[in-house]
Amino acid sequence: MQVLKFGGSSVAHSDAIKRICSLLEKKPKGRYAIVVSALGNITDQLIQCGELASERRNIYKNILEKIEIRHLNIIRELFPITYQSHLISWIKKNINDLESLCDGIFQVEELSKRSLDKIMSFGELSSSFLIAEKLKQFGLDAICKDSRDLIITDSQFGCAQVDFITSNHHIIQFFREKTSEYIVLPGFIGSTLEKETTTLGRGGSDYTAAILASAISASLLEIWTDVSGMMTANPKIVNQAFPIKEISYEEAMELSHFGAKVIYPPTIHPAMKKHIPIQIKNTFSPIDPGTLIYINKNTNISQPVTGISGIQNMALLTLEGSGMVGVPGYSKRLFEALSREKINVIFITQSSSEHSITTGIHETDIIKAKTVIDSEFSKEIHQRRLDPLRIEKDLCIIAVVGDNMKNLHGTSGKMFSALGRNSINVRAIAQGSTEKNISAVIRKTDFKKALNTLHEVFFESPPKQINLFICGVGKVGSKLMEQIDQQQNYLLEELKLQVRVIGLANSKKMHFNDHGINLSDWEENLNQKGINMNIYSFMEKVWKFNLRNSLFVDNTASEEMAMTYDKFLKNGIGVITCNKIACSSDYDHYKRLKTLSRHFKAPFLFETNVGASLPVISTLNDLINSGDKINKIEAVLSGSLNFIFNNFLGKKSFLEVVKEAQFKGYTEPDPRIDLSGLDVMRKILILARECGSPLELSDIHQKSFLPETCSNSSSIEDFYQKLHRYKDYFFKIRNEAEKYKKRLRFIARYENGIASVGLESVLQIHPFFQLEGKDNMVLYNTYRYSEQPLIIKGAGAGAEVTASGVFSDIIKATK
Repeated sequence: MQVLKFGGSSVAHSDAIKRICSLLEKKPKGRYAIVVSALGNITDQLIQCGELASERRNIYKNILEKIEIRHLNIIRELFPITYQSHLISWIKKNINDLESLCDGIFQVEELSKRSLDKIMSFGELSSSFLIAEKLKQFGLDAICKDSRDLIITDSQFGCAQVDFITSNHHIIQFFREKTSEYIVLPGFIGSTLEKETTTLGRGGSDYTAAILASAISASLLEIWTDVSGMMTANPKIVNQAFPIKEISYEEAMELSHFGAKVIYPPTIHPAMKKHIPIQIKNTFSPIDPGTLIYINKNTNISQPVTGISGIQNMALLTLEGSGMVGVPGYSKRLFEALSREKINVIFITQSSSEHSITTGIHETDIIKAKTVIDSEFSKEIHQRRLDPLRIEKDLCIIAVVGDNMKNLHGTSGKMFSALGRNSINVRAIAQGSTEKNISAVIRKTDFKKALNTLHEVFFESPPKQINLFICGVGKVGSKLMEQIDQQQNYLLEELKLQVRVIGLANSKKMHFNDHGINLSDWEENLNQKGINMNIYSFMEKVWKFNLRNSLFVDNTASEEMAMTYDKFLKNGIGVITCNKIACSSDYDHYKRLKTLSRHFKAPFLFETNVGASLPVISTLNDLINSGDKINKIEAVLSGSLNFIFNNFLGKKSFLEVVKEAQFKGYTEPDPRIDLSGLDVMRKILILARECGSPLELSDIHQKSFLPETCSNSSSIEDFYQKLHRYKDYFFKIRNEAEKYKKRLRFIARYENGIASVGLESVLQIHPFFQLEGKDNMVLYNTYRYSEQPLIIKGAGAGAEVTASGVFSDIIKATK
């Protein structure tokens, strides 16, 4: 014999009945006990009716009227006219009984748990009655039996305890006497020996089915609900969650204890005792395999974790003090005090020194817990042997569950490493002695992020999801967006990376989409859907999203933006930037950013600060990390200045070449930064600091080739006017170099802790002589490369190459 439980339907009552009867018709011939929970969300209406009965007569009568009309409509929809009269009579009689009960509650102005249990029982009774009648109409051998005659409980109304000896006797006797193929019973309800209606609490209908299955030693317990089995995580929070095909009783209990609502722990116990398999199926998709819960599941040693679950709105209570050390009985007194107030303890951990005990409870129980614990230990607290109870709120528990965790090393390390990489702070840890569960207490705000992070680590084969927040969509930023869009398929297929742009901003607008911004029309979305840009509002939005594997990308030249990097790194969000200001600011600030990056395990990459897409910084780091020593750096680090001096030919004036470079995007938005040498000074400063030198920008020796009046220009327009005024001066510099067959190069040097920049004339034998266009070149003279320097050469300016450098850093950060 099999036991089937139906419920969890959120559709209209009649639709649910049709679907259930259709499923039962297709079942193989045999005997079935069918347990039914209240269908169509009627329980909520009944609870509301009971709560209002003590104070607002007109409203509860209105609710009862709607319930009656709804049931009458269901009867008219499901049954032919000739079949309706006795069904309508049954419904009306029960509605009248409900109304009489509510009138009594109104008279005494008090709603007891006993009365509420009786009111709520109507939902299960009506659902099971109508399903049985519909099966009869199909010509099936079906009867309806009131579970209150079979399941006997104590008088703890609202969550009654079952008397299994008496209940099993009634159940066995009934099923021996009745030979009907389909026996339909209401779930969730029982009765005392005095025939008072009781309810079995949360998940009570599943529990009813398990009690019946255990009593009659059923071959299978099927629980039909509205999801396709137990999931690897909550699918409302983790989009990638999928059904678990097989799971052990113990694993199912652990997951359900920590928040998996498909099945509740009391349901599993009776079935587990008799080794009865439990199959969870979806009434909306009956062909789905669902989840099978039984004792000997097929083990997969390579997959240690079966599921991830969690409980939100939790608080930690910590009792500590030197008076606890070596003194027995404190734990007993603590848990007895909580038990007296019926406070459920979710989580327990104790320090090895016996100095403290920490327990986790629901936030709703905080006041009761504090009152009873302070009272229990008042003497010790007064004598200062114990500290006053410490309470921490706004927490949650994440639990990783799996039978195979004990067979594989490193599961806990993998779990906490993943949480740490995403800056999820673990407040407390507990691991069961059976090694089937590792629990961690974290901030409530990190719940979604933690679930997704752990699910990705334990269940998801690539792709790895990367979430970008990009500021700056000018020439570099727009090219970056274009490159990401073009490479998405390649990243997905070859590197197993799913790169999503979640936030986007320019100087005026910012736009966010938690599913990822469509890169084919990002500009339109930013302009039309964007809100006013404010860097602090932008950061708040990023914190609120709190997504795993998040990166902040700065494509601006803004000092305000550069000064926010520390805040991103502190929140575990990596920073990718082509903005040189942060790394060339005060040395202490630069070091702090590097330290924060290491401490919070958040990447801080700025390759494009020096050579656009050229691997200048990464090569330098590789040399140093491998033990090489840097003797000297010589470099042409300005693609814009190199372009300018390479194209300063013939009758073309210096001003014309500068404007051409700016038009092509080779200079900074303000070309004075390039021509003053400030841009190159920042670059050589960054290289010097990467070598370990604590230089400041003011320490760099600079030999400016600009006349002083040009350097002191009040605006870009004023600067251009002065360049025109000094055109003969620039012709003279060029002609002097050509006279000796030399070429002009703006060179940066670092040697023996000293850095300098300036315009020089180089001979044909020098490597810099052959530099063409906007190319950069870096010469690393090291202990290993002493005879011939290590040379890095290539385009050092331009939006496209700079964007590709930023893109490269994004990919590096994912590793």
